[in-house]
Amino acid sequence: MYKGTAIPVYWLVLNKKGNSNQRERIALLNRFISQFGRDNILGILGDREFIGEHWWKWLTRHQIPFLMRIKENQLMTNRQGHQQNMHSRFKDLKQGQHRFLRKTFRVSGQWVWLSGMKLDSGELLVLAANQPFRDPFGTYRLRWEIENLFQCLKGRGFHWEDTRLTHYRRIKKVMALLAIGFCWAHKVGEWKHRFIRPLTIKKHGRPEQSLFRYGLDVLTNSLLHGFRRTEDAIRLWVLFLWPPDLITTQDGRVILILKIED
Repeated sequence: MYKGTAIPVYWLVLNKKGNSNQRERIALLNRFISQFGRDNILGILGDREFIGEHWWKWLTRHQIPFLMRIKENQLMTNRQGHQQNMHSRFKDLKQGQHRFLRKTFRVSGQWVWLSGMKLDSGELLVLAANQPFRDPFGTYRLRWEIENLFQCLKGRGFHWEDTRLTHYRRIKKVMALLAIGFCWAHKVGEWKHRFIRPLTIKKHGRPEQSLFRYGLDVLTNSLLHGFRRTEDAIRLWVLFLWPPDLITTQDGRVILILKIED
């Protein structure tokens, strides 16, 4: 997660219909751990499809925190072995109210901490975690950043769905190109927001457009209509290669600042 959106690092194109299974999720996460290490994972967030005894036990055994949404009709078991419906523990909540259960319950073969909130829509949001979270609902709200990514890849950005690709290998290659293109556009947007013209913040507290869209418009205009100066092309190429915080401008020129560390 980065500045309000998610960045694709690893992904798996499923050569089948439906959701990923527990084995595929573990394999994908192992790819991440082999490159970045387990300690660089602050937590795993997932919607209602991402439950499962084997998967949850694997995360707990490897000391990886998770916070997953579960269905309100899911069964829960207390320490005395009594089962009850999840909805029964939170059905009296009113819109906007929430509740944290003080004891752990067994769900999908794993002892978890449970919390519930009645949304404004009237729907019940129930979260399960393998460790206590100080603000589980605020933390889970960060999951929306992957939805922001999908909007950038689709209707509000690259219009991926218009390609109508269905072949497994082609989808895999396009996803790689989109991930690179997304990062490039985001970095250009950061650079322009920081050094050229800051985005206006609206009354609702959000900028007039996303950093990604801000940068994508610059890239689109430059690549379709050409560059007025050679420096403009060099600047975009430098932004592609280096982080925006290592780049500044002076009199319309690009100055690259390199950091040397032991």
